[in-house]
Amino acid sequence: MPARFRRQRVLLVGCGDVGVRVAKLLRPRMRLLALTSSPARLGELRALGVTPLLGNLDQPGSLRRLSGLANQVIHLAPPPNAGEADPRTQALLHVLRRRTPAQALVYGSTSGVYGDCQGEVTTETRATHALTARARRRIYAEKSVRHFGRASGVRTSILRIPGIYAPDREGGTPHARLLKGTPVLQPQDDVFTNHIHADDLARACVAALWRGRSGRVFNANDDTCMKMGDYFDWAADVYGLPHPPRVSREAAQSQLPAMMLSFMGESRRMDNTRLKKELRLTLRYPTVQQGLPG
Repeated sequence: MPARFRRQRVLLVGCGDVGVRVAKLLRPRMRLLALTSSPARLGELRALGVTPLLGNLDQPGSLRRLSGLANQVIHLAPPPNAGEADPRTQALLHVLRRRTPAQALVYGSTSGVYGDCQGEVTTETRATHALTARARRRIYAEKSVRHFGRASGVRTSILRIPGIYAPDREGGTPHARLLKGTPVLQPQDDVFTNHIHADDLARACVAALWRGRSGRVFNANDDTCMKMGDYFDWAADVYGLPHPPRVSREAAQSQLPAMMLSFMGESRRMDNTRLKKELRLTLRYPTVQQGLPG
């Protein structure tokens, strides 16, 4: 084989902040390729030691060169912003099955697929119950990935990801929201929220790539167990800012945008036992108290 095909090749689809962190972890050992739809990012990716491949998940014809190209795939690209399906994931899986398929594929989903668990501890065996079209698109993608794995023999892993944070991530801290004084729910209406540091999420992607059992789902969250309002109160203390105002759920309906309200309508405490035991992942930032101050 040509020398460039002798090393393991990993394809990153959706190479944003977390994808870049994954690339930095894998760069010393693997040949890395990344799909990008932006010519402006070609230089940035090359500087990271990643071979950029121009293509667009919304234009299936531009994906043909991905077929048979990589040994492993990490798929972090989100679905479109409308509809009940995920044609982007469909287009990717279609081209991956055209030639010799990859050995493993990791898909980054969302914890929103569980819907509102009313504060209960949530394991991966809980049935999905998406309350938003955004989460239903993710369920569609998860089903597509699992079917792809069964049909092609590719070892697929699904990570269900909650809120991603990191001091060095754009929008990765609550600082801007606290400066705006955006309200949170009063204690009797408040919801449990879940978190993962972007670095630990990147490490979870890599661990799943090599250690994930086929068709397995993993909650990709840290050990933090806080309600949303308590989290913002604690963060305000870290930044030396006033605590956000507390409002009733009824008042929030008229003051907050729909996207924010959707997060305030779902309460769950995600269990990450499988992440730690099966993927043998030791979190560098087990709680937001350790990861947020940076």
